[in-house]
Amino acid sequence: MSKKILFIVSNASFIGPNNRQTGVFLDEVAHPYVEFDDAHYQIDFASITGGVPAVDNLTASEESSNARFIKDGGLAKMQHNRKLADVDTSGYDAVFVPGGLAPMVDMPEDPLLKKVIADFYDSGRIVGAVCHGPVSLLNVKLSDGSYLIAGKNITSFTNEEEDNYAKNDVPFELETALTNQGAKFHAAAPWSSNSIADGRLVTGQNPASAKGVAQKMIALMGA
Repeated sequence: MSKKILFIVSNASFIGPNNRQTGVFLDEVAHPYVEFDDAHYQIDFASITGGVPAVDNLTASEESSNARFIKDGGLAKMQHNRKLADVDTSGYDAVFVPGGLAPMVDMPEDPLLKKVIADFYDSGRIVGAVCHGPVSLLNVKLSDGSYLIAGKNITSFTNEEEDNYAKNDVPFELETALTNQGAKFHAAAPWSSNSIADGRLVTGQNPASAKGVAQKMIALMGA
């Protein structure tokens, strides 16, 4: 049987005091999608509300993986995602959360999202996220009462990257928030590829890291 992976995407389309347009960052959903598709995984999409996600960085739609995601049905599948509350997540081998600024709006606190991620991890399954997607890992408490990220080696979009990108739009700096919950944060040079696997938790720093996150998740699922 093929492996099954659930992408959980944000539904937010604006962020911050100036209503900056945002959405799911195209590369961060398309590059992993192509990697999982090439590995013959079943890929499904969910979001907190079940609405159609906005997409950021469509100017890069001709890049090969992005173009394949759009033309081969990945984008349509994402647009027709299911409401997370209506998804039976027990049959999935892994969960993956792509970034873009959008997750900073609807994923820091959502109780169902936190429960789903905790259930994946507590049951021995794989959890992955990239760029601003690791905001989904904040405030996730495991069955033993500990924070999921406490003591874990992880990365995300860094404070240094945010300073030159959206510092005035985001509600908080993600690197700082993850560190404050006990994560061992590892930052590479801005915009360079940096993905980290700590056991069954896989995170990536930025768009250039999305492919590496997927590859590490695939390696774990094949182990």
